[in-house]
Amino acid sequence: MKRNKSICVMGLGYIGLPTAALLANRNYQVHGVDVVQSTVDTINQGNIHIVEPELDIFVRSAVNSGNLKADILPQESDVFIIAVPTPFHEGFVPNIDYVIAAAKSIAPYVKEENIIILESTSPVGTTDKVNEVLQECGVDVSKIYVSHCPERVLPGHIMRELVENDRIVGGITPEATEVTAEFYRTFVSGEVLKTDAKTAEMAKLTENSYRDVNIAFANEISMLCDKFEINAWELIKLANRHPRVNILQPGPGVGGHCIAVDPWFIVHKGGKDAKIIRAAREINNHKTEWSIDKIKKSALAFKNKNGRPAKVACMGLSFKPNIDDLRESPALYITRKLVEGGIDVMAVEPNIDSHSEFEIVSDEVAINEADIIAYLVAHKEFKGIRIFGKNVLDFCGVTNGN
Repeated sequence: MKRNKSICVMGLGYIGLPTAALLANRNYQVHGVDVVQSTVDTINQGNIHIVEPELDIFVRSAVNSGNLKADILPQESDVFIIAVPTPFHEGFVPNIDYVIAAAKSIAPYVKEENIIILESTSPVGTTDKVNEVLQECGVDVSKIYVSHCPERVLPGHIMRELVENDRIVGGITPEATEVTAEFYRTFVSGEVLKTDAKTAEMAKLTENSYRDVNIAFANEISMLCDKFEINAWELIKLANRHPRVNILQPGPGVGGHCIAVDPWFIVHKGGKDAKIIRAAREINNHKTEWSIDKIKKSALAFKNKNGRPAKVACMGLSFKPNIDDLRESPALYITRKLVEGGIDVMAVEPNIDSHSEFEIVSDEVAINEADIIAYLVAHKEFKGIRIFGKNVLDFCGVTNGN
């Protein structure tokens, strides 16, 4: 595929915008689409609305070159990439409404030989559904190529991993797989692995479920260690000296749009046969509630001893260290529930300037004024801080060198 092809990227969030900016810097003509006008305006000014290292440089270069333009409506292109959110409804039922809406919105612009790629992490069968929606909208799907290629990047390293990571491409047809794989090879230095659409969908869900299961083991160990009055991080460090043991680090739960969400897609489809995956999700969700209870008990003990309510510093709101992403964040959930429970909370998040629900204060202010310091995210800014005369609750190992 020649690099002067045009590309329409549906969704300009944490995956869509980096992908659009990368492709535009590879001399593709990229038309980015987002439903939020302020996002469109920000990008067209050469700026970004999310925090990701190097993304601002890529976007500014892409916009200044004229290769990247954002809009609220799609346009005719050679390649359409759908990178919209896939959350879930009540009861962890997968919600592919945004994917269906994106498919319907591009249908009038799809023409023969176009490549339609679903990058959104999706339940098994979603790519087939996109194909079906396009057909229902009057597209001759026998003359286009519909495929799934799940994103596999780590926030904080997206621009590098978009290029270096291996990619899995699964088409509705073998021809779609081949054509789509050829497209990815124009900008991916990692290996492009070919399969069918359902296997590609299941691969991404399996990868994140595997990680969720392993985190659940670490979180369960940490709760048992608390019960036995053992330092969980020291225990894990010692156990990991075994040549065939590699226990992950515990935390106050699991967040983000991937690991906290994707396993439910398997559970919903797999039902009673997804036993371990369901149990892991339940353990990791329980760890968040357990953490809330731990903080509340500490606050109550302080009040009983000192005759006044405790001030609690919630250190970190994002779902993982050193990013601004709050999606499915256990730290944000914990902070919110403490406030709802009447606890006097000071929120600290060095990666954002403000939040609609909480006043964001600096770590210096929080540590000076709070009575209880609850480390919820192991941000680099929190490491090495020495605290005296305060009750410190460390749910992420930041005081243990993690």
